[in-house]
Amino acid sequence: MLGVLVLLFPASALSKEKPVILALGDSLTAGFGVKEEESYPSRLQLKVASAGFPHKVINAGVSGDTTAGGVRRIRWLMRHEPEIVILALGANDGLRGFSIAEIRRNLELMIGVCRKHDARILLAGMKALPNYGEDYMQEFESVFSELAEKHKLDFLPFLLEGVAGERKHTQPDGLHPVASGYSIVTDLVWERLQPMLTK
Repeated sequence: MLGVLVLLFPASALSKEKPVILALGDSLTAGFGVKEEESYPSRLQLKVASAGFPHKVINAGVSGDTTAGGVRRIRWLMRHEPEIVILALGANDGLRGFSIAEIRRNLELMIGVCRKHDARILLAGMKALPNYGEDYMQEFESVFSELAEKHKLDFLPFLLEGVAGERKHTQPDGLHPVASGYSIVTDLVWERLQPMLTK
């Protein structure tokens, strides 16, 4: 009898995965310093489900990761066949003063891989600290908006808008969110993501 069931319902039909939203990022995505359920991908999953969408949010955040690290990981992560990729990398590049040209090149490589796999992209912008001067700050920030415009990407100008530098919403470093900060980040992401899900 079991054999008959297998013939009627192939394994592919029985184990069909939900559509995937891949949250690709660094410690800001991984949820450094907070419980797993307090990270923005976990909170985003609740919003997605509450809104009636079937998607599964996968947290592909790795603490300390850079855009170069994202390039090394992106092809392997495509095994999840994501429908949407939330690309939130670059913060650590800015902290370390990496070349603007290198950051742009790495982001474009990841955008290209996502496009090749028919994944739509929500690009999250980042900001640099003033350590490397005003010119570097402006050039760094403009990379994200320029790429969003060039590739016609859905765009969140700053992942930590209303969170970075706010003592009540961040850990002692002033950058990594606490639970209340991640609640704000989740709302920011959801505001851009929801229209993508309804298209």
